[in-house]
Order: sequence, then C-alpha cells, then structure tokens
Amino acid sequence: MKVVYIITRMDEYGGAQVHIRDLSLWLKSRGHKPLVFSGWPGKVSDYIEHMGMIYKEVPDLVRPINPVQDYKAFIQIRNHLKRVKPDIVSCHSSKAGLIGRLAAASLGIPVVFTAHGWAFTENVPQPHRTIYKIIEKVAGWFSAHIITVSEFDRDLALKSHVISKKKMTAIHNGMPDMPYTPPVDQDLERNVRLIMVARFGPQKDHATLIKALAQLKDLNWTLDLVGGGDNSDVGDLVDAHELTDKVHFLGEQEDVASCLSHADVYCLISHWEGFPRSILEAMRAGLPVIATDVAGVKESVIENETGFCPPHEDVDALAKSLRTLITQPHLIQKMGLAGRKRFEENFTFDKMANKTLDIYEQVLSNKQD
Repeated sequence: MKVVYIITRMDEYGGAQVHIRDLSLWLKSRGHKPLVFSGWPGKVSDYIEHMGMIYKEVPDLVRPINPVQDYKAFIQIRNHLKRVKPDIVSCHSSKAGLIGRLAAASLGIPVVFTAHGWAFTENVPQPHRTIYKIIEKVAGWFSAHIITVSEFDRDLALKSHVISKKKMTAIHNGMPDMPYTPPVDQDLERNVRLIMVARFGPQKDHATLIKALAQLKDLNWTLDLVGGGDNSDVGDLVDAHELTDKVHFLGEQEDVASCLSHADVYCLISHWEGFPRSILEAMRAGLPVIATDVAGVKESVIENETGFCPPHEDVDALAKSLRTLITQPHLIQKMGLAGRKRFEENFTFDKMANKTLDIYEQVLSNKQD
C-alpha cells in the first residue's frame, strides 16, 4: 500500500509530527510505501529522509489563512499526488487537513483525516472556534473517514455534524515502548522533581502551574519546563513569584524520554488538548500525571489512580494535587506504577498502528466495492 501523509509543518517535534514519523516508519518496516508532504521542512522531515522515505516540500503550505498561498499549496499538493499515485492519503493538522483533502478528492484518491484535537474544541477562543467548525464541516464532505484520537473528540465532531457516525472512529494515540525499571522506595526528604513538556504558546497554561506552585514554596520541589516558543511571559511570572531557584527552562529537547527518566511527577496544564502523547510518554516512564481536565485527558489519566485532573484554570485545585504528591513519595511510586501498567495494557504503539491500518484497508475496500 502506498500512503501519502500530509501535514502543515515538519520542523518541530509536536504530537502530530511524531505520530506521522513513527507511523510511516512502522508501515515501511511492514513492506508498505509511506511518503510525507509538508510545508516548513526541518528536523522531523530530515529524519524521515534519513530513514529512507520520500519527503516532498509544499512551499506554500503555511498555517495562517492566505487565499493566494492556499490555492498555490492546493496545486502543489495535487501535482505531487498526480505524480506519486498513492492508494490512500492521510491528512493531519487543520490547514493541511483541508487543502490535502480537497486535492486528494479532486483526483479521486480516498483520504483519511486524523484530528489531533479539534480546532473548535472547548476553551479555544472565538471567533477561531466558529471558523474552524465551519471549515471542518466542509472538509468532512471530502473525507472517506475521520480518525479522532479520543472519544471526547469523536463525540464533539458528531455533535457538530462534521461527518456521519459510520465514517468516524476514535483511536487513542500509542507510543513505542521503552525499557522500564521500577523505582526503588522514594526518599521522604529528597527533592521532588516535577516536569512539564510543552511548547510555550496559547494552548498551554504554564501560568496556572506557576501560580499553583507559588503556594508551595514551603515544600521541597523543582520544576523543569521543556519546550520551545516564547517563554518570556512565564519567565516574568516565575520572577514575580520568586521561584527562579526552583523553576528551570530547558528549551526544546530531542530526547524527551531521558528528561522524563530523571523526573518524579509529570504535569500538563493546558487550555485545550486532544489526547496528549506527552501524557503517554510520562506513563510509559512510570510517572504519575497531573493534567488539566480538558478534552480526552481523562481517557488516559485515571483520577486518584494514575494521577489527578484538576479543573481548567483552577489554581487551588492544582496546588492541592501537587501538594498531595510532593508530600507523599509513596503515592508517587504507587500512581506511577499504575500508570505504567495502564500504558502497557492500552496505549502501546502497535495497538494504535494496527487499528489505523485497519481503517486504511477498510477505506480501500469500500472504494473497490
């Protein structure tokens, strides 16, 4: 099977980019022929080419809405598709999802869209949410199937009438497993190492995390913030709360697994999400997770069992969850082990990849019928 993946950019290690990287490598290892198209080439597309897969740049595929560039991107994608003649196209991210679906449909190529969290989900600012709901309803007409990464997102799309129920499937993200060594008993006196891996930007809520930790100056903890983007506002907040000796900005890191291996508790404080891959990485590493209760987060994190899910922007509830773990190292170990077990049972990469391949094969079978 020849599969073309289309995404807006491949210059950063976001969830969708890593998803395409890992899934295309998995397909290649099983004798299929994956190709990747995107605007904004970079470190991820370089790796894909290094691994022997075909990558095509779409110069005019950019995130901002620009009618002239968007039309040029449509033509560029369509021309690439005419040349490579794939069996199926798999689109990812909002802009590439629309233009890629239109280009594939214009050539009669079946196309699957994977929604890594809808752009019209809860807490996304208006009018952005309304505009993207309309766009996704239009794009739904050109989709052979839609994959959502959480049941929450599937339900949201059905309520918004994006596509019919029979053409939409929820498949939770999955991560390749890594060697794991259960921790030894936690030392009650030592520093508890917190970590959050997330790009600085409108989606993530670093501010609420800093405000919550400002209530816990009496406790023994440090926080590592891993991720690119402009962190100046968060840095100012850290300074204002006199936490500079406890909060460390590590920038973007390629070896996230190594960062997690040195941590005790994972935090993901957000305004909106889909089904975060970073939570699965943390569970794989045996870390308890404290994550904002948005979208599909509670489909991975089990409250009071593998971690805590405080409400959106609730500083006091977040501070309470943090205090509970920081002051009870035995609970860190217990929840971390429960999270690791849940990862092994539900969120391994092969489970996700096989379900995704089943959808591709189903779509191709429907086309032949």
